[in-house]
Amino acid sequence: MTIATLRKYCLSLPGTTYDVKWGKDHCYSIGGKMFAVFGPKNFSFKVDDNRFLELTDLEGIIPAPYMAKHKWVLVEDLKVLSEKDLRALLARSHEIILAKAPKKLRDSLAK
Repeated sequence: MTIATLRKYCLSLPGTTYDVKWGKDHCYSIGGKMFAVFGPKNFSFKVDDNRFLELTDLEGIIPAPYMAKHKWVLVEDLKVLSEKDLRALLARSHEIILAKAPKKLRDSLAK
Protein backbone atom coordinates (compact mmCIF):
# COMPACT_ATOMS: atom_id res chain seq x y z
CA MET A 1 0.00 0.00 0.00
CA THR A 2 1.22 3.46 -0.88
CA ILE A 3 0.03 7.05 -0.58
CA ALA A 4 -0.64 6.98 -4.34
CA THR A 5 -2.93 3.94 -3.94
CA LEU A 6 -4.96 5.67 -1.24
CA ARG A 7 -5.15 8.90 -3.24
CA LYS A 8 -6.50 6.94 -6.20
CA TYR A 9 -9.05 5.31 -3.92
CA CYS A 10 -10.26 8.71 -2.64
CA LEU A 11 -10.76 9.92 -6.18
CA SER A 12 -12.93 6.87 -6.91
CA LEU A 13 -15.48 7.79 -4.22
CA PRO A 14 -18.72 9.30 -5.61
CA GLY A 15 -18.72 13.05 -6.18
CA THR A 16 -15.09 13.52 -5.16
CA THR A 17 -13.15 16.46 -6.51
CA TYR A 18 -9.40 16.95 -6.31
CA ASP A 19 -7.23 20.02 -6.05
CA VAL A 20 -3.91 21.18 -4.63
CA LYS A 21 -4.06 23.62 -1.74
CA TRP A 22 -1.35 25.54 0.07
CA GLY A 23 1.01 24.83 -2.82
CA LYS A 24 1.62 21.18 -2.01
CA ASP A 25 -1.26 19.37 -0.29
CA HIS A 26 -3.42 17.05 -2.37
CA CYS A 27 -6.99 17.63 -1.21
CA TYR A 28 -10.03 15.46 -1.82
CA SER A 29 -13.41 17.09 -1.31
CA ILE A 30 -17.10 16.59 -1.74
CA GLY A 31 -19.34 19.59 -2.26
CA GLY A 32 -16.35 21.86 -1.70
CA LYS A 33 -15.63 20.39 1.77
CA MET A 34 -12.44 18.42 2.29
CA PHE A 35 -12.57 14.85 3.56
CA ALA A 36 -8.90 13.89 3.05
CA VAL A 37 -5.60 15.75 2.66
CA PHE A 38 -2.40 14.05 1.49
CA GLY A 39 1.17 15.17 1.87
CA PRO A 40 4.12 13.30 0.38
CA LYS A 41 4.49 10.86 3.30
CA ASN A 42 1.36 11.22 5.41
CA PHE A 43 -2.31 12.05 5.18
CA SER A 44 -5.19 13.27 7.29
CA PHE A 45 -8.94 12.79 7.29
CA LYS A 46 -12.09 13.34 9.36
CA VAL A 47 -13.21 10.62 11.77
CA ASP A 48 -16.29 10.02 13.88
CA ASP A 49 -16.07 11.69 17.27
CA ASN A 50 -16.16 8.32 19.05
CA ARG A 51 -13.19 6.99 17.01
CA PHE A 52 -10.90 10.00 17.47
CA LEU A 53 -9.33 8.96 20.79
CA GLU A 54 -9.16 5.31 19.77
CA LEU A 55 -7.23 6.11 16.60
CA THR A 56 -4.93 8.71 18.14
CA ASP A 57 -3.96 6.19 20.82
CA LEU A 58 -2.32 4.10 18.09
CA GLU A 59 1.40 4.58 17.48
CA GLY A 60 1.68 6.32 14.10
CA ILE A 61 -1.62 8.28 14.22
CA ILE A 62 -1.80 11.71 15.84
CA PRO A 63 -4.37 14.49 16.07
CA ALA A 64 -4.11 16.44 12.82
CA PRO A 65 -2.42 19.83 13.28
CA TYR A 66 -4.93 22.71 13.06
CA MET A 67 -7.82 20.25 12.49
CA ALA A 68 -7.86 18.08 15.62
CA LYS A 69 -10.64 20.17 17.16
CA HIS A 70 -12.77 19.07 14.18
CA LYS A 71 -11.83 15.40 14.83
CA TRP A 72 -9.28 14.97 12.05
CA VAL A 73 -6.38 12.55 12.45
CA LEU A 74 -2.98 12.44 10.75
CA VAL A 75 -1.58 9.07 9.72
CA GLU A 76 2.20 9.28 9.96
CA ASP A 77 2.88 5.55 9.47
CA LEU A 78 0.99 3.63 6.78
CA LYS A 79 1.77 0.35 8.53
CA VAL A 80 -0.30 1.23 11.60
CA LEU A 81 -3.47 -0.08 9.94
CA SER A 82 -4.23 -2.44 7.07
CA GLU A 83 -5.08 -1.08 3.63
CA LYS A 84 -8.62 -2.39 4.13
CA ASP A 85 -8.97 -0.43 7.39
CA LEU A 86 -7.50 2.75 5.91
CA ARG A 87 -9.84 2.53 2.93
CA ALA A 88 -12.79 2.06 5.29
CA LEU A 89 -11.75 5.11 7.32
CA LEU A 90 -11.37 7.23 4.17
CA ALA A 91 -14.78 6.06 2.94
CA ARG A 92 -16.28 6.94 6.33
CA SER A 93 -14.68 10.39 6.17
CA HIS A 94 -16.31 10.83 2.77
CA GLU A 95 -19.68 9.75 4.24
CA ILE A 96 -19.38 12.14 7.21
CA ILE A 97 -18.75 15.11 4.93
CA LEU A 98 -21.43 14.03 2.44
CA ALA A 99 -23.99 13.80 5.25
CA LYS A 100 -23.45 17.52 5.92
CA ALA A 101 -23.68 18.46 2.22
CA PRO A 102 -26.77 20.12 0.74
CA LYS A 103 -29.64 17.73 0.06
CA LYS A 104 -29.45 18.39 -3.67
CA LEU A 105 -25.86 17.09 -3.77
CA ARG A 106 -26.70 14.08 -1.61
CA ASP A 107 -29.67 13.23 -3.82
CA SER A 108 -27.63 13.58 -7.02
CA LEU A 109 -25.06 11.07 -5.74
CA ALA A 110 -27.70 8.63 -4.54
CA LYS A 111 -28.87 8.00 -8.13
